[in-house]
Amino acid sequence: MNTSITGRHFELTDAIKSYAEAAIEGLNKYNLDIISANTVISANERNGKKGFSTEFIINLKDKNTLVITQNDKDVYAAIDLAIERMKKALRRHSEKIKQHKIMSFKDLGEEAEAVSEMTVEDVEIVPMDLELHKPLDFEEAIEALMAEKKRQFIVFNDHDGHMRVMYKRADGRFGLY
Repeated sequence: MNTSITGRHFELTDAIKSYAEAAIEGLNKYNLDIISANTVISANERNGKKGFSTEFIINLKDKNTLVITQNDKDVYAAIDLAIERMKKALRRHSEKIKQHKIMSFKDLGEEAEAVSEMTVEDVEIVPMDLELHKPLDFEEAIEALMAEKKRQFIVFNDHDGHMRVMYKRADGRFGLY
């Protein structure tokens, strides 16, 4: 992981740099591929009050970037608050990735195991009723589309074997692809 710590409008001490580096190293526990971590610590003066702003920019693999900015009167408090918010964001991202994993046959149970152990001889071919998929002419497609009020389009094969899409237009007429 590439790390950079930058001070803006004030000079960073070694203690502040090492504190920020230690905080960034704590982000590795989420097992996410962190490409780079940039930290910008700047001195702010708002309405006559002095304070500090800490910004963490974490670049993850797959072009995901997390940016957290925190303001506080104390530099260390700003770093701590920003790191806690970054940990929360990384935890959420990690959970999101874990929830999207593809389940294996073992997770699906006994029926899936039976399917995975099937051979070509075990497969039974069942003929389909071709009446359901017979070619339609345009009048039959319009009638089928008008029969169901909620239906907006119908996909069918014409008598030439071309797949067609007929749809309802806003003006009440029908369109055809």
